[in-house]
Amino acid sequence: MSNASIYPYFLGPYGENNDLLEKLVVEFLRDHVYWRRNLYPDDPPAIPTRASDTPEFMEFEARLRRELHSLSAALKRSVPFHSPRYLGHMVSDVLLPGLAAQFLTLPYNPNNVSVDAAPVTVDLEIKTGLQLARMLGFSTDTTKADCSFGHLTSGGTVANYQALRLAMALKAFPVALLAANPPGLSLPEDDWQAYNLTPDQSIALLSNWHHWLDQQSIADKQHYMRRLHVERIETRGLCDFFTTHLDLVVPSVLAPITAHYSWSKGVKLLGLGRQQLMPVPVRGMRMNCDALHDIIENHLKQQKPILMAVGVLGSTEFGTIDPLHELLRERDWAAKHGIGFSVHVDAAWGGYLATLFRQEDGGIRPREEVCSEFSRFPDTEVYSAFEALGHVDSVTVDPHKLGYIPYGAGAFICRDQRGMELLAEEADYVFSVNKNDDYFKRYRQLGRYIPEGSKSGAIAAAVYVTHSVMPLDHRHFGKLPRESILAAEVFQQAIQDFSRRVSNRLICYVPFEPDSNLVCLALNPVGNRDIATMNNFVRGLHDILRCDPGVPLQRREYFGSITTLRPNTMGPEDSRRIYDALGLDLIADERGNMPEDSLVILRHTLMNPFMIDSENDVSYIEGYFDFLERNIDALLDTNNSRPMTVLVTP
Repeated sequence: MSNASIYPYFLGPYGENNDLLEKLVVEFLRDHVYWRRNLYPDDPPAIPTRASDTPEFMEFEARLRRELHSLSAALKRSVPFHSPRYLGHMVSDVLLPGLAAQFLTLPYNPNNVSVDAAPVTVDLEIKTGLQLARMLGFSTDTTKADCSFGHLTSGGTVANYQALRLAMALKAFPVALLAANPPGLSLPEDDWQAYNLTPDQSIALLSNWHHWLDQQSIADKQHYMRRLHVERIETRGLCDFFTTHLDLVVPSVLAPITAHYSWSKGVKLLGLGRQQLMPVPVRGMRMNCDALHDIIENHLKQQKPILMAVGVLGSTEFGTIDPLHELLRERDWAAKHGIGFSVHVDAAWGGYLATLFRQEDGGIRPREEVCSEFSRFPDTEVYSAFEALGHVDSVTVDPHKLGYIPYGAGAFICRDQRGMELLAEEADYVFSVNKNDDYFKRYRQLGRYIPEGSKSGAIAAAVYVTHSVMPLDHRHFGKLPRESILAAEVFQQAIQDFSRRVSNRLICYVPFEPDSNLVCLALNPVGNRDIATMNNFVRGLHDILRCDPGVPLQRREYFGSITTLRPNTMGPEDSRRIYDALGLDLIADERGNMPEDSLVILRHTLMNPFMIDSENDVSYIEGYFDFLERNIDALLDTNNSRPMTVLVTP
């Protein structure tokens, strides 16, 4: 491991590539200064050449240096995400192409809300959206009407909000058009049918509306466009819209219990209400599509519409991957029974894993070919999920996670860009549609379509340059997730070895088979049946793994994180399996409800590509488990000094 071809990708754990980064930063800073001086060479310098000799200048420089030195000193207490000793949260070192591109672009300070404020980087952002769309398996032919579209956001949370906005716009548009009642246009029979079209059907209706407008007189165009504008949910608001259409109610959003908390924020932000977010049970921390089917059936019986079903491609806590292929089957079944909804995939974590499956020509690799590179990855369900990605309606991806880009870089990508006009502040349907409208020209006024009013062009440059230097396929960018998956497989083997070494003292258990490069580990002292005692033990381990501002970093050998398992979210089957494996008591109440107590477990993110350093014959994974083994005895002694429930052999 530690593939030599990735050596130039990062600054390096030891700052090994400092010369390369320094050369790039200095070269392009000088280039920027050259640009300023030669833009209007006849203009006199506004700052006198002797300004630096003035007391005011020197005092300002002294204050600036003092504050920067203070900041630099304080930042030395930062979490060392760059180190292969860091196995905690979803973050690692950043790629040199992105870092250099961001440094290069910052002095130009482009605002990607509009081409007027960012004539270069807006185009880079649009191209970045197409790069990500190709990675996911969407169409990227910009000459085709149904080409995909993507844009960057500050993070996955805002991308999820955008998905909800688009889904709601597509769901409500047919109802508004039916109310506007343009003569001669084929429309749904009633509000219920209009409200339950699939996203593809809504987009087709939107296209038909455009064609109908093209055939009308100017007066009729203006009349019916005004009527539609008045009827739209974006004009009326939720309350007035549903008061006007009494047969309709606020739709549900179906998401697995593993979904990120941003979905709870999103339904509240859009005014849908928290009670419309319906949790779908999981099996092995992956969406249980049998349970999803039952939920959809109940919605049909109750005439309750569904806005969206969310699939998770790499859950935040466990890295598990939902069976997207099964989710799509449920979507198609529901559509045949008259209830259409969007499918959005929250791939904030796992999106870049798609590079492992992507050929250089954009096709998907055979499973056998992918499997040949790993011991376990991917199983048939995981492969099928990635194979299905190209058929969902929209996706969230975070370049600042497995894309190794500086914060904050999230992304929203939709399969068919035609629906985006429904989000425009000055909607395209107000104007005569130009069938030859250039894709890039349309989206250069990016602020019309996105939630943000300002956004950094430097981040767009960072992501675009990274993807251009390292194309999003298995031979290029895919080298990085390949290293991380291999590290996760080595980590799992190391758990087995560690478990054997400490079997007389500690029960070690992986509660869920990893689908990606996150591995959780439950630890319980042998003989203990008490949840609180186990949790105290794991928290004690975490105390020596977490970054503490009051403790010098050098006194921490490794860095890790924790998460929790809740029986009432895992379900009885998984709860019983895990509690039994750990030797814990699982006591349900008289109604059979699972206890509220959470299990605290260790959570490991294997992102750093240098965890197994072949060059120096060092394995930081082995070192981590040696570190744990050295510390468990002291923790067990501490725990044994407290009351503990032990297993009594009859």
